[in-house]
Amino acid sequence: MARAASTQPTDLELLILKILWGESPLPVREVRQRLAETGRELAHTTVITTLNVMVEKGQLTRKRDQNAFLFSPKIAKEATSQKMLGDLVDRLFDGSAAAVMASLFQRKGLKPDEIRELRRLLNDKIKEKE
Repeated sequence: MARAASTQPTDLELLILKILWGESPLPVREVRQRLAETGRELAHTTVITTLNVMVEKGQLTRKRDQNAFLFSPKIAKEATSQKMLGDLVDRLFDGSAAAVMASLFQRKGLKPDEIRELRRLLNDKIKEKE
């Protein structure tokens, strides 16, 4: 039985979105070059196919500019991160924000300034709810 199509971007789609969130619109050749700079050397046709699939999925827009198509993100970074994080919290942590935070605090390499920022965010959320 085939697996249901994911509503989340694939790893490659997410990498392309990150590139385009940083700078857009970009033609295929520029997207391909940025991917290569991250270590993802892909064929030109693979990049074109992926970008067109992302347009069909509603993740990107495509606009003709003379002899090339320019691609821009159609979905916002914040909305995408919230959706992906929500999915992770639901699937891995059974919807428990406390379990997510416990996992974050147990993470090796958590820096003191990151801990202070987490504390600030928690305090702000507590004040917001009072």
